[in-house]
Amino acid sequence: MEIPLKSLPGGRAAHSGNMMTQSDLEIKEKALKEDLKFYFMNPCEKYRARRQIPWKLALQILKILMVTTQLVFFGLSNQLVVSFKEENIVAFKHLFLKGYSGTDEDDYSCSIYTQQDAYDSIFYVINQYRHLKNISLGTLGYEHEESGLKVCKQQYKRGTMLPSNDTLSIDVSTETECILLKPKELTGKKAELKLNSSFFNLEFYRLIQVEISFKLKGIALQTIHARELPDCYAFQNTITFNNKAHSGKIKIYFDSDTDIQECKDWHIFNSVLQKNTQYILVFDGFVILSCLASLILCTRSIILAWRLQKRFVNFFWEKYKRRVCCADRLEFLNGWYVLIIISDVMTIIGSILKMEIKAKNLTSYDVCSILLGTSTLFVWVGVIRYLGYFQTYNVLILTMQASLPKVLRFCCCAGMIYLGYTFCGWIVLGPYHEKFEDLNTVAECLFSLVNGDDMFATFAQIQQKSSLVWMFSRLYLYSFISLFIYMILSLFIALITDSYDTIKKYQQSGFPVRDLHEFLKDHSSAGYRKDRTSFPFICCCRRQQSDDNLILIN
Repeated sequence: MEIPLKSLPGGRAAHSGNMMTQSDLEIKEKALKEDLKFYFMNPCEKYRARRQIPWKLALQILKILMVTTQLVFFGLSNQLVVSFKEENIVAFKHLFLKGYSGTDEDDYSCSIYTQQDAYDSIFYVINQYRHLKNISLGTLGYEHEESGLKVCKQQYKRGTMLPSNDTLSIDVSTETECILLKPKELTGKKAELKLNSSFFNLEFYRLIQVEISFKLKGIALQTIHARELPDCYAFQNTITFNNKAHSGKIKIYFDSDTDIQECKDWHIFNSVLQKNTQYILVFDGFVILSCLASLILCTRSIILAWRLQKRFVNFFWEKYKRRVCCADRLEFLNGWYVLIIISDVMTIIGSILKMEIKAKNLTSYDVCSILLGTSTLFVWVGVIRYLGYFQTYNVLILTMQASLPKVLRFCCCAGMIYLGYTFCGWIVLGPYHEKFEDLNTVAECLFSLVNGDDMFATFAQIQQKSSLVWMFSRLYLYSFISLFIYMILSLFIALITDSYDTIKKYQQSGFPVRDLHEFLKDHSSAGYRKDRTSFPFICCCRRQQSDDNLILIN
């Protein structure tokens, strides 16, 4: 006997409730699949599907042109700054270093070997400083009259030394004495008294070093020819006569610390410079606006992608009672947008600094160049994202993604061997080979050997004073080159090649299917308009208002 459905308590209501729940779930699933499908489309596919204008794509193309143009202008300006600094340093060496040949000796400028040469070199610096305005070809001057040339000598407190009897008695505590020679004093009789004082009677057996420091001012007029306002410079010069080794050779080091300062009072009677500066400032303002718009759009896309991921995770748990794996969650995190956001922030900050530099309110050339250079690098790297929409160009990105974890693990293992060779070469070959004198130089030398550079010179420069060390150097270099070039480097290339072959196979037979791909596999795109524009290379049209509450921008 069949029992009618209506005779069951709550039977029809329960059945109706189940039907409504199932219907709502299907509607929700269909809407979610459409949004997911749309999210993973490229800009042109989105335009053909819902007539959504690819604002971010157009803005990124415009931004590439503007940022690159801005960088070129700043690079040309920065090039003038660098050349002015370098040319002044060379001029200072020729002005203040007696017997300077024009090229530095190793890491120091020049060297002296007799006591008379030491006195001549020290007084030569003082004399050149005294007559600077009469002999210099540059726009140089003293900082102010109260400043001057400061001479300091550092030496052991006291001691006696008789090398012939192998006798040494010395107090290793050091003392430092200084004397200040002002520009006004150098032109009067007081200068002769100071120069003939006991301060300049040097006891070389206990002398450690003599340091001469002075500050000069200069103005870079060459920027006027490039239609830019000139900068004012302050050069803090230090000349060090280093006698720490007491080997009979005093090394002379010249160091110049350049500081770009604001010109306090300048009048240039030419309106072209002022107008050119204004045009560049306006252009920098447009760059900031475009980057700000790009930053807002990309941030909005990340927020909408996070909301879409949350919808997918909740629905997947509601329907299948399973959690979405991390790989599927990461599909919603678009690394290119993160890269663009970082680039936009750096460009905005760098452009503000550039505008201040152009207006001569700041002189932070180094900070500005790092920000603009790195941001331009990221902008051009971001172009790969749009090339990745084509299967032929997408191989590079996919290969890098697939091989990166393996390469990092491999580099950790190879790095241990590399560090071992670095420390070994430094401690054993350092006294006999100039390329192994310090850890940084050893690491650079070994890296160049891995790339096949300068091999013969590295073998040939080893000093043959010790037969044991010479034999060890051969074993050391042959084993390192054989191990890294023929084994480690080949394995490194094999890892990337293996990932490339895997990606090629996936492109032919299909990539591994995860939950997200399985979820979207059977979804048809019937809900999207398939009509194509008559201009296939133009993906722009007015966006329909009816789709505003559905579209999630990728």
